[in-house]
Amino acid sequence: MAKAKSRAAARKIKDKWKAKSWYRVLAPALFDNVPVAETLAADKNLLLNRVTEVSLQDLTGDFRRSHVKLHFKIDKVEGSDAHTFFIGHNLTPDYVRRLVRRRRSRIDGVYDVTTRDGAIIRLKPFATTEKRLQSSQKHVIRSIMKDTSTSFAKERTLSEFIKDILDGNLGAEISKNCKKFYPLRKVEIYKSELLRRPTITIEEPKKKKKEEKVEEKQPEKKEEPVKEKPEASEKKPVKKTEEEPEKKETEEKPEEAAEEKKTVEDKTKNEPKKRTTKKKTTKTTKSKKEGK
Repeated sequence: MAKAKSRAAARKIKDKWKAKSWYRVLAPALFDNVPVAETLAADKNLLLNRVTEVSLQDLTGDFRRSHVKLHFKIDKVEGSDAHTFFIGHNLTPDYVRRLVRRRRSRIDGVYDVTTRDGAIIRLKPFATTEKRLQSSQKHVIRSIMKDTSTSFAKERTLSEFIKDILDGNLGAEISKNCKKFYPLRKVEIYKSELLRRPTITIEEPKKKKKEEKVEEKQPEKKEEPVKEKPEASEKKPVKKTEEEPEKKETEEKPEEAAEEKKTVEDKTKNEPKKRTTKKKTTKTTKSKKEGK
């Protein structure tokens, strides 16, 4: 009986891999929905809330950004495409370790920041100096880091703020403000976490349409003066310069012809005289010889 039951159970077992299908994971709209990875799942609902890690080098093609790791979470599935949104980033430990050396100070901070569209992000920046600092100096630098990051986030949406973090614009702004107090060697946001997604919808596509209209009008204005005006200005002086020398040549030709005629007549008058003198001399010499 036991053997029969085991055989029946073996027949009922199905291969789960055959029921699964491949799904393509796409990056957020911030990164132009680039395909990032592929995953297996038996059902679409099982893909939700899955997290994928991608390096910034894979998205941009710049090998200098290989130390930046991005984290995306799947929130929607359409057909065989799984759409994601940004939930945070971090730097690799070996890159952070290279920035810290002996006889230098490292200043860390953790701040919660709200963007213009209502999103909340937790930032973890750090800064390094050329020499060791006192605790009072570190405290001042931390306060400057907090003020600049909060003011920087209020002026931007979530997508704009993420771009500035990854491009290093936020770190450059912090080092610029801290330079008045003490110059920093390097400022990096080594980790960020999305605590709340945007709650306010800001209409950005209208601005882009206006910019496109302005760009279409500008080339039309530039083409007219470049193509039409210079051609007209160049042709006029060329015609005048070509016609004027021809007129001068026609006016000078009759005078030159008259002068040439005079010279020819003078030559013809002089040549026969010389020939007659030669003939006379020859005759006189012949007569003298005959008389002798």
